[in-house]
Amino acid sequence: MVGRRGWRDLDRRLLPVLGRLTERDRHLCRLLEDHRVLTTAQVADVGFTGERRARMRLGELYALDVLDRFRPRTGGNPAPFHWVLGPLGAALAAAEAGIDVADLDWRRGLVHDLAASQRLAHLVGLNGFFTALLRSARIQPGRSLDEWWSERRCAREWGEVVRPDGYGVWTEAGTTLPFLLEHDNGTERLARLAGKLDGYAKLAAEAGHPNWVLFTFPGPRREADARRVLARPDVPVATAARSPHAWPGFAPDTDVWLPIGNRGPRLRLAQLAGLAIGR
Repeated sequence: MVGRRGWRDLDRRLLPVLGRLTERDRHLCRLLEDHRVLTTAQVADVGFTGERRARMRLGELYALDVLDRFRPRTGGNPAPFHWVLGPLGAALAAAEAGIDVADLDWRRGLVHDLAASQRLAHLVGLNGFFTALLRSARIQPGRSLDEWWSERRCAREWGEVVRPDGYGVWTEAGTTLPFLLEHDNGTERLARLAGKLDGYAKLAAEAGHPNWVLFTFPGPRREADARRVLARPDVPVATAARSPHAWPGFAPDTDVWLPIGNRGPRLRLAQLAGLAIGR
């Protein structure tokens, strides 16, 4: 933990750094405060023309103590750098949020906690879904990711009813689709996946309308097995199978979505909006 005196010291250190930070740097800090961790490729998706440029700027922000980084242990190929807020990035995020820095949900040991977390792969994969949408929105006119809520924000909003992994609002060519996301890594029993629909049905009843619930799975077999238990008439569900190297091999705005009850063809994300009413 950082004491209040330590936070005051960080505030003083931040002042001479502020003039060296771009709006893109500030945006990245806001994202990391909310979504915890992004890989180099995901940061490139957020706002760079390629990974090389992203690596250069990330290295500069690391040297400034704005960001911190780690490489998780893997048994195979070297893992990419994973980026989190550093001390000055946390101070910046707190200042922009208008809260006291000592009250920010950040600590110096966060980088070590995330590196050792059993949920790291889930969090990175979940964030990769949304950064892939941000990449598409940057390079394709008429597309935008208007909302991206983290799992923590969803829990604060709806935690007594249901806890989705994320919430988003995608706009494409004038069509807007709000959706709730379940990022499955194949570790939960199918009965538990099916049980989540009770919460989504209750949320739809309280809101007065349903939203699409999107499930992504690590492969076609898991998707096929799950589809057999995810049918419920008052909850519109669509599923997709990710590729082995999901990001950027999996593009969530493209025709990868198969609504429950449909045999095909698979639909684009925006096309689900036309099916949501009257299911």
